Amino acid sequence: MTGNQPKHKKDLTRRKVVVAGAGAAVAVGAGGTLAASGAFAGETSTSAAASSSSTASEACYKLTSETTEGPYYIDADKLRQDITEDKEGIPLTLRLKVIDSETCKPIADAAVDIWHCDALGIYSGYESSSTGGGTAPTDAPSGTPSGTPTGEPPSGAPTGGTGGGVHQEPTDDERYLRGTWKTDKHGQVTFRTIFPGWYRGRCVHIHTKVHVNGEWTDAGYEGGNTCHTGQFFFDEESVLASAEVEPYSTSTTERTTLTQDTIYDQSGTTGGLLKLKYNKKNIAKGVIGSLTMGVDPDATNDNN
Repeated sequence: MTGNQPKHKKDLTRRKVVVAGAGAAVAVGAGGTLAASGAFAGETSTSAAASSSSTASEACYKLTSETTEGPYYIDADKLRQDITEDKEGIPLTLRLKVIDSETCKPIADAAVDIWHCDALGIYSGYESSSTGGGTAPTDAPSGTPSGTPTGEPPSGAPTGGTGGGVHQEPTDDERYLRGTWKTDKHGQVTFRTIFPGWYRGRCVHIHTKVHVNGEWTDAGYEGGNTCHTGQFFFDEESVLASAEVEPYSTSTTERTTLTQDTIYDQSGTTGGLLKLKYNKKNIAKGVIGSLTMGVDPDATNDNN
């Protein structure tokens, strides 16, 4: 998108993903197919892995929980798998699969959006209004965040199971840690990013949307419906480990735990809890997170 303040589009039948800038790591052919400019270094194809491991007996997944899109969604304008840009943090490879929860069949050619805050709780596009950061507010505790905060979530936390704030218009042109990519024939898509930080009132999480029944064109993705709006979550062990690593360790923002969070429904993978792999002695080397999302491709779940 261009312009100072891209507007949030509620009419997703006119939704477009525009290939942005000279740095876009994608080529869109006349036939509407996408080609990455290069595979992630040292990483095998998840498509190949899927074809070798998937079997006809693969279990169906329940419908993945729908949640609020939150106040910081921007209609995707970055068609890319590596959304890191220059942000510091623990490397995170996010491997997702989208399937029809009724038939168990993978959903190919879906547009998957992800977006999340940086290591200090700041969202691109909303740097002036995000509630994270490495500088403590006047009423915040000092030092490394506690692993087990007590009491109710801090003031300003959303209330209710699907709360999280009304959409806000962007305040700046930054778009780091945001991106969209296309699922392959196995329903899989992989993103390269960083382990998110935390901000006041929420546990560590990543936002996602899945768009289906649209068309990939020279301009990107058009039409269709948003069949899923959700969030991915991280277990407490991984978050506590990340809090020992810079720049996360410099944050003085009070942290909300997974069990305190008012958005996560405590249902495990159905609720968006990622399956994580990392070196327990050195999380700084990187994390692989994976999840299968069971969706209803005929549903509309904007949750905005």
